[in-house]
Amino acid sequence: MSPQESQQTGFAVDAQLLAEIARDEKIDGNLLRQRVAEGTVVAMGGKGVRPLGIGLGLRTKVNANIGTSPNYPELQGELDKLNAAVASGADAVMDLSTGGDIDRVRREIRAECPVALGTVPIYQAFGEAEEQYGDMMGMTADDLLGVIARHAADNIDFATLHCGVTRDTVAALKTQQRIGGIVSRGGSLLAAWMRVNKAENPLYERYDDVLAILREFNVAISLGDGLRPGALADATDAAQVSETRVLGELVLRAREAGVQAFVEGPGHVPLDQIAANVVLQKRLCHGAPFYVLGPLVTDVAPGYDHITGAIGGAICAAAGADFLCYVTPAEHLGLPSPNDVIDGVMASRIAAHAADIVKGVPGAREWDDRMSRARKELDWATMERIAMDPGRVRLTRGDRPDGDDAACSMCGKFCSIRAGRRLEEDAPE
Repeated sequence: MSPQESQQTGFAVDAQLLAEIARDEKIDGNLLRQRVAEGTVVAMGGKGVRPLGIGLGLRTKVNANIGTSPNYPELQGELDKLNAAVASGADAVMDLSTGGDIDRVRREIRAECPVALGTVPIYQAFGEAEEQYGDMMGMTADDLLGVIARHAADNIDFATLHCGVTRDTVAALKTQQRIGGIVSRGGSLLAAWMRVNKAENPLYERYDDVLAILREFNVAISLGDGLRPGALADATDAAQVSETRVLGELVLRAREAGVQAFVEGPGHVPLDQIAANVVLQKRLCHGAPFYVLGPLVTDVAPGYDHITGAIGGAICAAAGADFLCYVTPAEHLGLPSPNDVIDGVMASRIAAHAADIVKGVPGAREWDDRMSRARKELDWATMERIAMDPGRVRLTRGDRPDGDDAACSMCGKFCSIRAGRRLEEDAPE
């Protein structure tokens, strides 16, 4: 990092990293630098990791979650998912491992991950507490900070920390009864820990210490939504809004400490509340980039939640969300497979791009126009080459033996493009 760059942005962001992001995003470098300094854009990556910018005026990004579980602790399966996510176009990956040798899993994933990598240290902290004390609730604040430091030292790019789950925000659950309760793993564990130990959330109480660790290792903070709604009926309730208000205060403290911050959001949200949630978050969190899971717009489609999440993601990103966490077909059902990862990434990429057209992101509409022109010319080679998933185009078209080079197998001699050409040929001068 150049001293000049640190002075200009207030964060440990290298000038070369910003230049690469500006070039990739087709945005003026000075404008990008200003937005990083304001905190409306977060810049990560560099040093062998693909540069990544998240926030105002930039392309909507997509994250893929992978990670072991106690029932499936094998590393190789997660490396396969990592490769599937990156090959499918994920902009970032999160390691949510809860089983096996978590330190080794994280380090191996980092070694093979060419994109920004995030983790959730609290899972490991609670797991190690159970091993050490015989009870997860025996975890101490020092234990938790130690795990955060271990993750940060392993060259992660961002850490999700549920700092806004406080005794007051959890108390807000009593004012409106939820169907789903607390569905965030980190949020539920912290709420239980506070009740058992009759103490405040250590991530909140010792937030300055957390920020000092992240600043030392140049790790961005993803302020987790531990009280996000996990059912449509629970959306935009008192607990969610109360936590968002606290997260807004923590955004300002992170910026003052020189730590880049973005904020996570819901969750399960009806279509008519999505835009309002974006406005609420941006307002209360001072324009910090908004990172959303889905949001899922219905609760009744298990097995197809990559679709329910993509519907919500498109609306949410068009309203101003900056970063979509994918949802796979396995959501609510089990650990995703590599094929589930591919389906989840592609569904979220479609949602993100659809939103970018509405946002006016440079190059977004032009991509669609190139595809439209190729279709008009029946230029199958170009259509395949510029498609979001060229392999899927090649596979699908190859499975239709009754097609020919000039038309698709659905229309054949009834091809509208062919008929349109006759009209153009017969038109008078």
